[in-house]
Amino acid sequence: MAKAVSASDKEPQRPRKRKAGKRRFGRVRQLPSGRWQARYAGPDGIDRPAPETFATKTDAEVWLTRKEAEILDDEWIDPDAGKVNLGEYGRDWIDERPNLRPRTVELYRYLLRAHIVPTLGDKSLSDIKDAYVRRWRKKLLDSGTSEITVAKAYRLLRAIMGTAVDDQIIKRNPCRIKGAGEEKSPERAALTVQQVYRLADAIEPRYRALVLLAAFGGLRWGELAGLQRHDLDLDAGTVRVERQLIPITGQGLVFTAPKSSAGRRTVAIPDLILDDLREHIKDFAQNGEEGLIFAGPDDGPLRNSNFNRRIWPQALQKAGLPKIHFHDLRHTGNALAANAGASIRELMERMGHASTRAAMRYQHSTMERQHEVARKLDAFARGALGTPSGTQRARKR
Repeated sequence: MAKAVSASDKEPQRPRKRKAGKRRFGRVRQLPSGRWQARYAGPDGIDRPAPETFATKTDAEVWLTRKEAEILDDEWIDPDAGKVNLGEYGRDWIDERPNLRPRTVELYRYLLRAHIVPTLGDKSLSDIKDAYVRRWRKKLLDSGTSEITVAKAYRLLRAIMGTAVDDQIIKRNPCRIKGAGEEKSPERAALTVQQVYRLADAIEPRYRALVLLAAFGGLRWGELAGLQRHDLDLDAGTVRVERQLIPITGQGLVFTAPKSSAGRRTVAIPDLILDDLREHIKDFAQNGEEGLIFAGPDDGPLRNSNFNRRIWPQALQKAGLPKIHFHDLRHTGNALAANAGASIRELMERMGHASTRAAMRYQHSTMERQHEVARKLDAFARGALGTPSGTQRARKR
């Protein structure tokens, strides 16, 4: 009878060498340097390496897992797409914007050319990171560029990079500086009514009505320059804003639509200046219903550059006023309207703004208005309590 062989008598077996499994997505390999490289085939079929090498095989595999998830979630971005430089992409961005006003196009091109391209223009979109944007902005501020201009340039850069995200050229917008796009304009000068009339008396007679309508109507220079006879209804005491006349580089003076849709408006003007407007139209306006209300000495359109060089400084000096901009007359008009009790909505309609932001600037109260409110509150409270006022007490004594 054969002797049974126990398990302990069997010859020990060597463990089988486990065959390494093949990765389902991508592949990794160790480089001569000891670091690990990851590669994968993108949705377009092109084999691509990771943009960096990894210290361990696990790190490389984790990166491949994330890349595969991007592809499955339709969030994969072609790394070659971001190689276009910012200057080229920015110029195309401006040219492709629909419905931009000519002056806005001119402003964007200037900001791109003068403040963005010199530092960032040659960089690929994918290479522009948060730190680059922070250094670029600080460099502009340190160079003496005004905070308002820097804010405008930052908003433009943020919009361009935002479109690059939408176009799936880059993953995220590197413009992430809180508050960098906000314009903190200094308080503009507002003239008193007496100062407005001193200026109107000092300036050449041809421009007297221009000053008064700018101050008491709150119109912009381009809106004033574009006014035609049929826009002014002196019987009703209104002026209708339908267009503006502005200079465009390479085109000269051009009639364009108002600054926004809210810019098309009808503004009521005080009776105080109606006689001045009548005299002006009789003496200086162009002929015909479409004749310009405000024309230059040669009976041609008003030119801002000539006016600011030849007329405005001399009038300020003669009136004994500090150096202010013509646009400050619009600010004066809005401040006067606010002090006269205009609501936010009324100021927006008068100014031609669609948002409340600009109108809110004029809602700051003066001390005189504060005292007036206090007097009315005092009278109301005393009436409710039946308490006599100081004047009534004095009379009683």
